[in-house]
Amino acid sequence: MLPGRGACGVTEALLGLENISVRFPVRRGVFRRPASLQAVSEVSFALAPGEILGLVGESGSGKTTIGLCALGLAEPTSGRVLFRSEDIAFLSRGALAKFRRAAQPIFQDPYASLDPRMSVGEIIAEPLAIHRLAPTRAARRARVAALMEEVGLAPALARRLPHQLSGGQRQRVGIARALASDPVLLVADEPVSALDVSIAAQVTNLLIALQRRRHLAMILIAHDLALVGYAADRVIVLYLGRIMEIAPARRIFAAPRHPYTQALLAAIPEGGGRRILLEGDIPSPLAPPSGCVFRTRCRYAEEACAAERPALRELAAGHFAACRRAEDPVVREMR
Repeated sequence: MLPGRGACGVTEALLGLENISVRFPVRRGVFRRPASLQAVSEVSFALAPGEILGLVGESGSGKTTIGLCALGLAEPTSGRVLFRSEDIAFLSRGALAKFRRAAQPIFQDPYASLDPRMSVGEIIAEPLAIHRLAPTRAARRARVAALMEEVGLAPALARRLPHQLSGGQRQRVGIARALASDPVLLVADEPVSALDVSIAAQVTNLLIALQRRRHLAMILIAHDLALVGYAADRVIVLYLGRIMEIAPARRIFAAPRHPYTQALLAAIPEGGGRRILLEGDIPSPLAPPSGCVFRTRCRYAEEACAAERPALRELAAGHFAACRRAEDPVVREMR
């Protein structure tokens, strides 16, 4: 069973990733010898309709790569991406077009993701034309105006170019564009990291309101565990391309079971609990540590941690952790 399928309370997930691994060919060293960068390693989870699933971890943890795989924009080296139980790698042209309409991205940079030569109205109308959702110009104009109002933009801004808008307004344009095709799945990759704190809070609340109103499934990618915990129903904690812990958001905050999750929580300002400092740097994905990839920075690492990769075990209903000592009371009290 994919982690999350039972916890979601559904027998049929909207999206499922099964043992996804992604390797990128690179060249390293003076002689530029070919090598392989392990971006994602054997990641599995299921996403229910209407659920917000948070992916959190430091830079280089594989969050964005997983999001691209979920959208079909990156091809896994091994494993499968299932959308409504169908492997997206083998969809027909017509079925793939329907999937593209149903699964939409929201990008991190609200300026770089918008064509500077197109007006706001043209940007939002583009999916309507591609998917033939508004047959006439008048219908497209009306639909664009409705979408702009839905995301909190005045329809009068439709004639402006992206550089004439603020960062928060540009991100709202990106959200409106994503909603234009009436998707059932959004993948939001660091959607507020480029915004000021107050604007970021507004955009976060907008995303939550839209998700609830439209009953959207959403993968929310962020490095900020506090943000993900606020918005998400469940949280996946990633480290060096591997899942460390999966649990309902409330449980992640109340009873984290992996030392890495506990360290992330302890780093949240005014988050309570004792601060835990992670020693050393994240290992290179070109040469990840044997066994548990977190062991080089874990204060509880033992020799056995280097010998065997810990399995993702269900410790409580819907709560999984990949740590051989996750049930150890000393580790559990580490937070």
